[in-house]
Amino acid sequence: MAAPRFTAPTNDFFSELKARINDHFEQKGTSPTGNSKLFTKAIILVLGFVGLYVHLVFFTPPAWLAVLECILLGSAGASIGFNIMHDGAHGSFSESKWLNNIAGLSLNVLGGNVFMWNTKHNVIHHTYTNIDDVDDDLDARPFLRLCQSQKKYKLHKYQHYYFWAIYAFLYIYWIGYSDFHKYFTGKVGDFKIAKMKRSEHISFWAFKVLFAAFFIALPIFMVGFLPWLIGFLVFTMSTGLVMSIVFQLAHTVSETHFPLPEAKTNKMEEAWAIHQLKTTANFATNNKMVSWFSGGLNFQIEHHLFPKISHVHYPEISKIIKKACQDYGVEYIEFPRLRTAIYSHIMHLRQLALAN
Repeated sequence: MAAPRFTAPTNDFFSELKARINDHFEQKGTSPTGNSKLFTKAIILVLGFVGLYVHLVFFTPPAWLAVLECILLGSAGASIGFNIMHDGAHGSFSESKWLNNIAGLSLNVLGGNVFMWNTKHNVIHHTYTNIDDVDDDLDARPFLRLCQSQKKYKLHKYQHYYFWAIYAFLYIYWIGYSDFHKYFTGKVGDFKIAKMKRSEHISFWAFKVLFAAFFIALPIFMVGFLPWLIGFLVFTMSTGLVMSIVFQLAHTVSETHFPLPEAKTNKMEEAWAIHQLKTTANFATNNKMVSWFSGGLNFQIEHHLFPKISHVHYPEISKIIKKACQDYGVEYIEFPRLRTAIYSHIMHLRQLALAN
C-alpha cells in the first residue's frame, strides 16, 4: 500500500496551537527538551535495573524472590524504554544530540534496535497512526484483530480473553524475530527502510550479541538452564505485557478512529493534526505514578502532536491543547482512570470479535 496523503488543513487550528505552545516555553524561559527531573528519573531507573540484574545473576535469591525480581526487572526495562529510549529516539531527552543518541541506544542494550524503531515508530506510526496496512503497530495478525478493516478469523471470537497472553510475548517476539525480519527484508511492512551505514550494521549485530551474552549465556552459566529459562520468560513477559498495555490504550480503544484513505485518490479525509486527535487517546493523566512510570505516554495526544517535546512537559501543555480543542470544536479523547481505558480496550477487542 502506497503512503496515503493528508488533506490540507481547513482552518488554522494546528498553526494556532503551535504558536500557543511556543509562547508557553518562551514565557517560561525553558527548553522543551528534558530537564533535571528526567535526568534524575533516568539515573534511578538505570540503577534499579542494574541492581536487580546483579542480584538475580550473582547472588541467587530464593525462587519466590527471584520471580518477583524478574517481574520488577521487566517493569524497569519497560520504564527505561518509555522514559529514556523513547524521548532519546525522538530527540527530546536533551538539547544535546549525543545524549539523545545515548538515550536511544538504551533500546539496543535491552535487545532491540533503535534504527529499526525510528522507521517503525517515529516515521510510520507517528505519521499514519491507526491506518490499517500502513501503521505497523496495528498488525498483530493472525492472533488479534485490532480494527474493522482487518480480516476476521475464528480464533478472534475469543480475543478479548486471550489477548493478555499475546501481549506478554510481544517483547521476546520483537527482539528475537521482528528486528531480524526487518533487517533482512529491509522493510517495515511495505515501507522500505533507509539504507543502513556500516556502523549501523555493526551496532545491530554487536548489541544483539551483547544482549545474548548478558541475558542468556551469563545467567545460564551462573544459575543453570532451568532457573534461567523461568526467569527469562518472567522477565520478557512482564516487559511485553507492560509495553503492550501502555501503547494499546493510546490508540486501540472504542473511542478512537481507524480511518482509511479514499480508494481512488489514496487521500485521507482529515488534516494530519485532526487525524492524530481522532486516533489517539489519553488515560489516567492525573495519576502521577502512572505518568512517572510510563514516561508520560498516558499523555499520548500531546506526544503525537509534539513528539519533539519531552514528556516531562506534557501535563503543562495538555492544558493548552485542551483549550485549543475547545476553541476549535475538536474532540479530545481522554480516560480519567487506567481501569476505564483498559475496559475500553477490552470492549474494543470484544466488538471486533463479534463483528464481521
